[in-house]
Amino acid sequence: MLTKILETKKEEIASLTIPDPYQGERRSLKAYLTRRGSQAHVIAEVKKASPSKGVIREDFNPLEIALSYESGGADAISVLTDVTYFQGNREYLTEIKKHVKIPVLRKDFIVDPLQVEESEALGADAILLIAAALEPEKLKELYDLAYNKGMECLVEVHSSQELEELMNVFTPEIIGVNNRDLSTFVTSLEVTEKTGSLIPAESVFVSESGIHEPKDLERVAKAGANAVLVGESLMRQRDPGEAVKRLKGETLHDED
Repeated sequence: MLTKILETKKEEIASLTIPDPYQGERRSLKAYLTRRGSQAHVIAEVKKASPSKGVIREDFNPLEIALSYESGGADAISVLTDVTYFQGNREYLTEIKKHVKIPVLRKDFIVDPLQVEESEALGADAILLIAAALEPEKLKELYDLAYNKGMECLVEVHSSQELEELMNVFTPEIIGVNNRDLSTFVTSLEVTEKTGSLIPAESVFVSESGIHEPKDLERVAKAGANAVLVGESLMRQRDPGEAVKRLKGETLHDED
């Protein structure tokens, strides 16, 4: 699936146009994921669909969802902008950025400098870079470009091997460990537990995928995670903001 997605991205990049630049302020994802006063830092994801699950939420209003996340205590918002496989849109990111006061992460398959330039114009505070999609040297090139443009990067790995190969080249400020196997789509929090010990203390450690309940958050926190990125389990709830509160252990209300 990743190979198929990357082939589609190459086609999209060939006709990519850069929108008018966003003029608002940038916010530091790293700062919000390490700020005091929150026992569990959550990046809440605006995500309509996925290749493995199909449509996750039919009544999909990205701005309403983002605002609900923010009111529920999310520390940052992740926005899927891939159209073909996730039914996202880059316009969702800019609209959300205009209305929230927390960092906005662009989640897409970014493999070309033009996409980094596009992300800056859209208003992204940070972008996702996936180790499985890029050679470490190429990833470092895009990483440096993003930081030079005032954005940060969440660098995602899926295994200890990917992390070790990446750190032979450089150590990212924010490292995400995705608990989902890209070949089988099976998720296991053991991936975070096995990889966590290899992440340097100076890097922000984000556990991604497979986080559904407070006990899951507590489990990855014990493995060293500073934050979690959660999408599907929040998107399936009637009230996404209330779901963030419950995940962080701040409410006992049940969903209908």
